[in-house]
Amino acid sequence: MKRRDFLKVSAAGAAATAIASPAIAQSSPEIKWRLTSSFPKSLDTIYGGGEQLAKYVAEMTDNKFQIQVFAAGEVVPALQALDATSNNTVEACHTVSYYYVGKDPTFAIYASVPFGLNARQQNSWWYQGGGMELGNEFFKKHGVVGFACGNTGTQMGGWFRKEIKTVADLSGLKFRIGGIAGQVLQKLGVVPQQLAGGEIYPALEKGTIDAAEWVGPYDDEKLGFAKVAKFYYYPGFWEGGPMVHAFANLEKFNALPKSYQAIFSNACAHANTWMNARYDMQNPTALKRLVAGGTQLRPFSNEVLEACLKATNELWGELSAKNADFKKSVDAMQAYRSDQYLWWQVAEYTFDSFMIRSRTRG
Repeated sequence: MKRRDFLKVSAAGAAATAIASPAIAQSSPEIKWRLTSSFPKSLDTIYGGGEQLAKYVAEMTDNKFQIQVFAAGEVVPALQALDATSNNTVEACHTVSYYYVGKDPTFAIYASVPFGLNARQQNSWWYQGGGMELGNEFFKKHGVVGFACGNTGTQMGGWFRKEIKTVADLSGLKFRIGGIAGQVLQKLGVVPQQLAGGEIYPALEKGTIDAAEWVGPYDDEKLGFAKVAKFYYYPGFWEGGPMVHAFANLEKFNALPKSYQAIFSNACAHANTWMNARYDMQNPTALKRLVAGGTQLRPFSNEVLEACLKATNELWGELSAKNADFKKSVDAMQAYRSDQYLWWQVAEYTFDSFMIRSRTRG
């Protein structure tokens, strides 16, 4: 190449770089968000979902999009996280949508409802079965957009001071239970109490409540419930696979560059799988420790489960008759559930059942 031609090319390249650099800077602005969690820092796995989101957003944007995570109570109380996001006190939150059934029972369907979906099915419905589109159509009415950002897997049924052998044993029981499940159990005589995670132990210790459910062995051990209630029931049929959401203020999210929107969404998807995998890793050893320490495991009887299923179906009918959003969402979820369990009973259930029976033989 002649020197004169080389200088022309170099000049053209320098000009292109000068033009491109401001464009790149403009498409990757420095943005700082605040995210309030509904969980205390001590519960490192469920709280950690929000931290994972922030970590991956920062790493994928070379720290240009930073999200500061606040534990429950640092900005607003645990159960006000959605409101704080909706009214732009913070740009985002990490919470469970069934905490907000007081606003609209439809919120619960996109987290978990009694006799609903397990974790894999909840993710399948959200990502591939129309759940995300249906959910965000509803969430939009509250000024937020939702992203799957964690799952605990099937939860335990809670800690009880006395054994629950029959439906009659539920009558008058002051039970800390979140979301719409409390309305189901209320039909069977339970007095539901909604308390944030950090408030449960003192309430159990003082006798303000008779029983409490939270998540599963790992978190429940951390919160010390075994010290004040010895009967540990299963399964938590109201939380077969509860989805934890990251909600972003709709206007703030829409104002992000498209690349940042995609990064936020993908970071949530990472946190979603991270949380579920971490609980699956931690729960077995935690359960062993609890049982070794004197915790007594008890299954809910078929009598109790059947009565709760009947009460659930009654409640769905009552809510559907007066709430079009609820009916649309619960009908879609139940149709998906029916098809899923048709498949699960063929391969998943038979494989898991055999492996559970034979786990010590191989």
